[in-house]
Amino acid sequence: MRTALVAGNWKMNGSTDFINELMNDLTANINASNVDVLVCPPAVYLSQVKTLTGSTVSLGAQTVSEQANGAFTGEISLTMLQDLGCEYVILGHSERRSLYAETDALVADKFIATVASGLKPILCVGETLEEREQGKTIEVVGRQLKAVVDAAGIDKFADAVIAYEPVWAIGTGKTATPAQAQDVHAEIRAIIAEYDTAAAAATRIVYGGSVNASNAAELFANEDVDGGLVGGASLKANDFIAICHAAGA
Repeated sequence: MRTALVAGNWKMNGSTDFINELMNDLTANINASNVDVLVCPPAVYLSQVKTLTGSTVSLGAQTVSEQANGAFTGEISLTMLQDLGCEYVILGHSERRSLYAETDALVADKFIATVASGLKPILCVGETLEEREQGKTIEVVGRQLKAVVDAAGIDKFADAVIAYEPVWAIGTGKTATPAQAQDVHAEIRAIIAEYDTAAAAATRIVYGGSVNASNAAELFANEDVDGGLVGGASLKANDFIAICHAAGA
């Protein structure tokens, strides 16, 4: 039985006072007994958030360098994330791919380094609206996923999470229907099964794309949807709490 995961990706949002208030609300109202809850703040707030996570919320980062250390101005290493108490790191988010030119090969390198460090990767895959309209959803998602599996090996997916995030549904208010989400999640699981059926059954696949308090329960009711990677709604305490409760229902 896969335990649901709800991860809040705060992106480039937050302030000291805002985070204090948000985290106090989350830790007071989330029962994490049957769902894993995670928040991924901007890197400058990781230390602050760690002091506020308590026993119910885990800490993750939004990206990381594939390099161990050295002259890489502005980058953050895996050992730094470990030092700050991070357990997870998001890799290959569509915004990193489109805005910062992260390639499938680079994402694979980051995945390999993350697993080697002991942190748990959340590997993002997903298609643009144009690619969906051209019927290329599975082709694109399969390419992004296989680039990592082929480079890292399926055995490295033991603690990995895959996030299907249709790019056309991120921050747009549009959401894949529960049926659309389930179809792609099932295809992702089938791709993993080509390598290892046990890994396919065990790997958590979460949905990311305008998840909110109103649609979460219906999305999470699908057999192959194991929770969500939540953007804007993770900055609203009541909404994020409701999403977490929906995942644990």
